[in-house]
Amino acid sequence: MKKQLQGKITSLKMKNTAVVEVRIIKEHSIYKKRFNFDKKYKAHLEGGDFQEGDKVIIEETRPISKEKHWKIISKLS
Repeated sequence: MKKQLQGKITSLKMKNTAVVEVRIIKEHSIYKKRFNFDKKYKAHLEGGDFQEGDKVIIEETRPISKEKHWKIISKLS
């Protein structure tokens, strides 16, 4: 089973590549305080009608380039 993450597109400046920011809520193991942890992934983009700010689902894939190991599967409404 491949990993799937949900995030928001933050940049579309590269050709066939989008930067997707994924927000994860983590909890401190001792103090039990919750905090947001953001990570940016470079995802492969096969055409489509995407804009910055769109919420998308990305899926893990074979290495496409040095930093691209994810591809955009679908757009959330």
